[in-house]
Amino acid sequence: MKNEKKFNKIASHPLQSWEWGEFRKKAGNEVLRFSSYQLTLHKIPFTKYKIGALIKGPKPTQKMLDELKRLAKEKNLIFIKLEPNVLKNKGSKKLIELLKKNGAVPGKTLFTPTSFWIDLTPSEEDLLKNFKPKTRYNIRLAQKKGVKVVEDNSREAFEKYIELTRKTIERQHFYAHTEKYHRLMWETLHKEMVKKGEKPIARLLVAKYKGEIISAWIVFVWRDFLYYPYGASSDKYKNIMANNLIMWEAIRYGKSLGLKTFDLWGREPGKGFTRFKEGYNPKVVEFLGTWDLVTSPLYYPYRLAETLRWLFLRLRTRLGFTRPKF
Repeated sequence: MKNEKKFNKIASHPLQSWEWGEFRKKAGNEVLRFSSYQLTLHKIPFTKYKIGALIKGPKPTQKMLDELKRLAKEKNLIFIKLEPNVLKNKGSKKLIELLKKNGAVPGKTLFTPTSFWIDLTPSEEDLLKNFKPKTRYNIRLAQKKGVKVVEDNSREAFEKYIELTRKTIERQHFYAHTEKYHRLMWETLHKEMVKKGEKPIARLLVAKYKGEIISAWIVFVWRDFLYYPYGASSDKYKNIMANNLIMWEAIRYGKSLGLKTFDLWGREPGKGFTRFKEGYNPKVVEFLGTWDLVTSPLYYPYRLAETLRWLFLRLRTRLGFTRPKF
């Protein structure tokens, strides 16, 4: 418990929390912790090699990069993916030079390089004023139709979240985390923390219509941030705009907890869900980006094989030969 509290005091993001590391262990990853960060190791099938991932960690330093390069030799890592939880600013040029000097190259992203932040400190009235007119209209429509949004962490609500996630994946044909992943995440970041008398990182917000849950979002609470990593909804009542209301109620929920910022967990220009988020007039923030710390000549053949694999999977999905599984 002492180590957990000490580690969590340093972690600036929920993906660097002690509990997230425990979740990743249950999911089958090796987790290594250093004084100020943790990383996961991922096996490359049918080989002795692995990949390291240090996601949403602290600002890279020479000491950290030296530690990681030593680790790569010990653990047969062909590269370590770095996505620091560091915003781009005037000092970023020096950081990028440091990364390049140590053999890092721009990598395939896990998190988008930009995200949306909503400032939770203004009044509700001022926040609503700043939303796009269509977004305000949709919020009021959902309210008028009788949609209710509540925090519901019950077993029944979580099972509905799983059901909605499965249906959303089947409907939209995108690749997502598995059912096992979601269950282990909820068990570790919610249920186990509640059992220990701690405030959970993961909470479940649901939108109900005529007594039925039609939209469910998992949010993370960490320090003075609220995060929106996972969500799913029914196609049955899509015209009553429940998702617009659940976003607004998530904002109000963050305010009620005294949080300062709502991170909408990514931004992909041109995508429908990005346009949905833009209706809430969020600020666009840019992070340092994705960097692969190359530690083996096998890195470039791996990247080529990875690119070809994803092209093949997308082509099979587009042609209807396969469907993403949950």
